Formats: sequence, structure tokens, C-alpha cells
Amino acid sequence: MDKLEQTVAWLKQGLDAYGQDIVLASSFGAEDVVLLDILHQQGLDMRVISLDTGRLPQETYDVMDKWRKKTRLRIDIYFPDASDVEAMVKQDGVNLFYDSIEKRKLCCHVRKILPLKRALSGAKAWVTGLRQEQADSRADMQAIEDDKVFGLKKFNPLIMWTAQDVWDYIQSNDVPYNALHDQFYPSIGCAPCTRAIAVGEDPRAGRWWWEQDDAVAECGLHVSPIKK
Repeated sequence: MDKLEQTVAWLKQGLDAYGQDIVLASSFGAEDVVLLDILHQQGLDMRVISLDTGRLPQETYDVMDKWRKKTRLRIDIYFPDASDVEAMVKQDGVNLFYDSIEKRKLCCHVRKILPLKRALSGAKAWVTGLRQEQADSRADMQAIEDDKVFGLKKFNPLIMWTAQDVWDYIQSNDVPYNALHDQFYPSIGCAPCTRAIAVGEDPRAGRWWWEQDDAVAECGLHVSPIKK
């Protein structure tokens, strides 16, 4: 079974096991649009959730709109609570994430973690576009695992795909994708927290690049399993 067939099998396994209680979480990055296209091409009826943090690049909104027009998939957008954002900004400023790792994590919590918890409310499983190759922090993730953070079964059906696999699929199937990828943005998050990378840099080096840490940072949406 090749990688695409295995990915389809895992998606069908999730739907067979959880029906309408499994959702795809999409940020409309390269991996996520591959999954959207597979669902679309295979006629798999899975609800899609996405987070609008209020600080996304225009290019992300553009590709969101393309997918809304392209497919009949149900795509639900979730926003941070306005009062939470107002309180955070009033206390720490609009660009608090540059001040410290703690404040950056607070911003991620308010703008991403809390909305995702609402988006996943009632779900029993969720699907992501994570790949082991993306970062050392994701090297031990499996195709199907227990998510201890959100208390759900987690499916990572692209886990064994390489970046080349992803882009071969996108190009072969004329898949709409975020234009920032063509400007050397392999990983795209909020506009003020994402930059292009240089040749030879880690693919996730453009995320929270000002933080001086040996490890590539994560926002808290995805946590690697603990090594035994």
C-alpha cells in the first residue's frame, strides 16, 4: 500500500469508528490542503474546523476562501473570545508575544488553544496534517495516538509523508495552497510570528524565530508523546 492509499485508509478508519464525531483541524497549510483535497476527491464527509486568531496573513484568508468555493466540505471557523483578547491586550499590549516566552504562550493560549477546545467540544477524535519529518518535536508521533491534552483520539494520516510527497501531490492535483509557501514560508502561523526561512534552516525556524532556544518552539496545540 502506497502512502496515499494508507492515508485514505486511515481517514476512512477514523470515519468508520467515529462518524460525525471526528473532525479535521486545518490551518490551510500545505499538509492541510492535501488532506482537504483527499477528502474532496474521495467523497469523505468529514467536518473541517479552522482557527482565525485575528492575526493571520492575508494569504491565509485567500486560500481559505478558495477552499470554501471549491468544495462542499463543511468548514467551520472559530475565533478567540473577544473579552479574553481585550483583557490580554489591555494588560500586556498588542505585541506581547515579543516580550517573553511566557507571554507568547499566553497569546497562543488565548488565540489558539481556547478556541480549539471549543471547536473540539463534542468530538471524539480529530485529524491533523502533522508529519514526523517536520520537526524533532514531532519525530515520535504516530499515525493514530491518544491526545492527552484534549482527551481525544488523534489521527495523523500524513505522518510518514515527506515534504516532497506533499508538494508532488499538490502539483499533480492542482491543489489550491497558501501563496506564502512560494516565498519560503514552509510553516505558516500568525503574521507577526512567522517569517520566511533561509536555505538550510529548519522548516519550522520561521515560527517564533526571536526566541533563543535550542528546540523548535510549539504553541501547545500538538504535544509529542513522552519517550519511555
